[in-house]
Amino acid sequence: MTGLQIDAVAVGSIADGMEVEAGDRLLAVNGQPMRDLIDYSYFTASEEELLLEIEKPDGELWELEIEREAGESLGLTFSATPPARCANNCVFCFVHQLPKGLRKPLYVKDEDYRLSFLNGNYVTLANLKVSALKRIIAQHLSPLYISVHATNPELRERLLGKAGIPDILGQLQQLAAAGIVMHTQVVLCPGLNDGEELRRTVSEMASFFPAVQSLAVVPLGLTDHRSKLPQLTPVAVEYAREFIAIWQPQAEALRKKLHQPFLFLADEFFLKANHTFPSIREYGDFPQIENGVGMVPLFIREAARILKRIRPLQMFRVTVVTGVSSFGFVRDFIEQLAIKSGVDIVPLAVESKLFGPSITVSGLIAGNDIIAALTGSDIGSSLFVPDVMLKEGEGVFLDDVSLADLERRVGCPVVVFDSTPGGFYAALRSFGKKLLR
Repeated sequence: MTGLQIDAVAVGSIADGMEVEAGDRLLAVNGQPMRDLIDYSYFTASEEELLLEIEKPDGELWELEIEREAGESLGLTFSATPPARCANNCVFCFVHQLPKGLRKPLYVKDEDYRLSFLNGNYVTLANLKVSALKRIIAQHLSPLYISVHATNPELRERLLGKAGIPDILGQLQQLAAAGIVMHTQVVLCPGLNDGEELRRTVSEMASFFPAVQSLAVVPLGLTDHRSKLPQLTPVAVEYAREFIAIWQPQAEALRKKLHQPFLFLADEFFLKANHTFPSIREYGDFPQIENGVGMVPLFIREAARILKRIRPLQMFRVTVVTGVSSFGFVRDFIEQLAIKSGVDIVPLAVESKLFGPSITVSGLIAGNDIIAALTGSDIGSSLFVPDVMLKEGEGVFLDDVSLADLERRVGCPVVVFDSTPGGFYAALRSFGKKLLR
């Protein structure tokens, strides 16, 4: 179906005044067919005179001439465009390692350059058509987030599980020449794309600076559900220590050479190795924060600031859950917060029974994992859960356990908080005030 489905029209907006309604479809703007939200944003960004082609639910076609102030919103909200599906068969693909019984969207593998531009999703570009590359350049869809994994063509095909893919260096060269900013990543698989192969990848990525602004190295994630999948080696404690010893000096050398941070090691390496994190300045403006790079140093810095302004609260008891990998620094913050606030706060590390013990991040903790970890515990007045454990806007965990389900099964109120020191403290104060009412 062509065009964009209109979900809502803001009351009092230009579109509302033209009698556009939810359920209509926007077919074209100034003669340009609407393929997705990017087209809509691009072709309505600066034009003050617009010709909209609208299709009503009964098939009636309208042409609406609009004059507006520069940048004035039309008041339209659209349904999300379904993402392009991934045609790769990556040896480390996390989706392939998911157990049954999770939310259906979790089993969808997307590989969509539009989501890379709009949401910061990583794409390999292995399925990118020439027409799509031309569109990226023509509409200047920047920045993009690109999974490189290896620049050795043969190795890259092995990692992606797909033959005959485009040359990634050639694609990056075209994007760089067009002024597209790129952030890149390598999912590290010990014995495959580390060692000399990683040196080659880092060197060739750095050669594209400043078009390629950053390169993150993140360890692969392995669950207990890898039956009939390639045998891979996890990042163990000693490996993480040796990796940091080799690559953190390389990151510092590149920072000095390029005059800004470029190569980033994921926080998970430092947590697994129980190694001191780099100074906060090594992360620049945190270009890879959504990729798990710099979250812990940022948390520690914010925690120190929050602890300076803590005020005593009334006495009550709560439990807060976190993943195993984040437990150490979260516990340190909570212990000091408890002393200064007078609240009895119990931190609890939740192991992943859904994925297995090697998966330790908070964002992959399921509702049933929490319930199992709390068995026999004195939770107190409330259970505090970080928002990263829930699907945004829906309040459900990976295993479809809802907040209502969790409250019923643990027998106390559940408070969801923003996963920052400030977010937790704000939620704690707010809950304390409710107890006084």
